[in-house]
Amino acid sequence: MGHAILEQAMTDQHYALFETAIGICGIEWGPRGINGVQLPMGDEAKTRARIRQRHDDIGEASPTADVKAAIGRIVDLLAGKPDDLQDIPLDLDGVPEFNRGVYDIARRIPPGQTTTYGDIAKKLGGVELARDVGQALGRNPCPIVVPCHRVLAAGKKPGGFSARGGVSTKLKMLAIEGAVVNHTPSLFD
Repeated sequence: MGHAILEQAMTDQHYALFETAIGICGIEWGPRGINGVQLPMGDEAKTRARIRQRHDDIGEASPTADVKAAIGRIVDLLAGKPDDLQDIPLDLDGVPEFNRGVYDIARRIPPGQTTTYGDIAKKLGGVELARDVGQALGRNPCPIVVPCHRVLAAGKKPGGFSARGGVSTKLKMLAIEGAVVNHTPSLFD
């Protein structure tokens, strides 16, 4: 019987697309809450395809009241209204414990502020974990709500950003929030 319940939970995934100041984002949720946020992929079809790549059995649906509230707050944040989104409940069940620890610390960074991979690593046990912190943030299932864009490389340089648009998306989000970043655009941005 337990197996049937698990089966049900897997197909109980839904998503919705929504318009923001940085483009069309997606949000994913299941019975236990929000478990994914998709940054813009350039257009609606690509954003949709990226979500389906991760969950082939996910269906598009009207957001629940909680999801609708979260969307409104994400839209406002990306329009320049500071909100740390810290109290939006996330379902990070399948996420490794180390990554959850990283996301927990990242969620405490207020809009307009930044920290570094090394600072988070120190809080988790040592600066030598900085690369692991970077990898955890690269796998962040809920960007914006878990504000990986507020985590910078040493010397407040932007560091990597795995979303489409890469570093320029990260810098755009930080600029909207009024954060100061030490960045000189290079040929490779």
